[in-house]
Amino acid sequence: MADPAIRVERLGKRYMLTHAARPDTLRDTLTLGVRGLLRRWAGRGPVTQEEFWALRDIDFTIAHGEVVGLIGRNGAGKSTLLKILSRITEPTTGRIALRGRVASLLEVGTGFHPELSGRENIFLNGAILGMTRQEIRRKFDEIVAFAEVERFLDTPVKHYSSGMYVRLAFSVAAHLEPEILIVDEVLAVGDLAFQKKCLGKMQQVAESDGRTVLLVSHNLVSIQQLCSRVIHLQGGRLAGVGEPVAEIRRYLGAVAAQPDVLSLAEAPRALQPRGSARLVNVQLAGATPQSGWQVPFADPLQLAFTVHVEQPLPSLELGLGLFNLQGVEIMSTLSSWERELGPVAPGDYTLVADYGPTDLAPGRYRFGVGLKSDAGLEDYLPEAFELEIGPSDRSLRANLGTIRGAIARSARFTITPAR
Repeated sequence: MADPAIRVERLGKRYMLTHAARPDTLRDTLTLGVRGLLRRWAGRGPVTQEEFWALRDIDFTIAHGEVVGLIGRNGAGKSTLLKILSRITEPTTGRIALRGRVASLLEVGTGFHPELSGRENIFLNGAILGMTRQEIRRKFDEIVAFAEVERFLDTPVKHYSSGMYVRLAFSVAAHLEPEILIVDEVLAVGDLAFQKKCLGKMQQVAESDGRTVLLVSHNLVSIQQLCSRVIHLQGGRLAGVGEPVAEIRRYLGAVAAQPDVLSLAEAPRALQPRGSARLVNVQLAGATPQSGWQVPFADPLQLAFTVHVEQPLPSLELGLGLFNLQGVEIMSTLSSWERELGPVAPGDYTLVADYGPTDLAPGRYRFGVGLKSDAGLEDYLPEAFELEIGPSDRSLRANLGTIRGAIARSARFTITPAR
């Protein structure tokens, strides 16, 4: 690849972690101080430091005008890599080469001064990006209109909501014509309408303007729709670089290899349940609870709930509600144990809900779960866990970007002559 926009060679970043006891009292503080002096006097040196490599042996190149996604579990090294590319921190080993002006949006309000107004921060951030005052003035109206903050333009940004902050920060970064745009998951702060606008802007920046975009997101559907290639990090190392569907499947496969039981002990419970029966955990075949479960589109969806019954009950029902992230109920399921088991004795039970191949369109969903007996509500978790339906490499993958609504069910069509 001749003169790529981004070249990364043998990149590594090391941190030294210190594990020191935290004193709770003045006596503990004095004791730990004396012990530290004695260790240094005895020549033993520090004994609570640990070497940690956030990144190691990372190699890749990105061409001019390419939109590349960066995926991986939390802690895989994505944010560290972006900070190195943005010149916020220096690598420990290796080198990077960037050809062009870089604009980064790594967290809400990056490069903003809280005491300055929105207007002043536009000029400040533009100057940081290397723009002249004339260039900023030329783009000023577009930036303000895109961010939708006209009424608050002369208000100090410390009074902005997180959504207003990120709208203005993204608008400045995207409109001031950087050759390389680096965007982290910060877009999740904005509302759905603004996220859609941002994704459209990034697509325009890459396709029409020929600029390079590096996008980090846990929204695998957006990654597949926007990106021509995907970089997959795992444990600080490069797990793969390639075509989006293949790398997303590799990522989902790595996630599915982890333990697949999610405890419901800490899930928020609504109302005041009677407590004769309680939901203990849930298991999802072929997925794992890492910031929400992930299942490829058209793969089997099977939920296995463990229920602890404290007292004898004449009947028990488990209800499942599936919601989108705006709180709209999409599907509900109810299973009565009265017909299947008769009276329910004390003990632990497993109840399996098998939905078969899922026809939920790619996206993120939330399950609410409840237990009800003849006496009333026993346990209720309105937000028990989240489920993400990811892209699939099956026959429908070419149409995933055009699916609308929550259900993507195939049908057999026939054509007959009209009479």
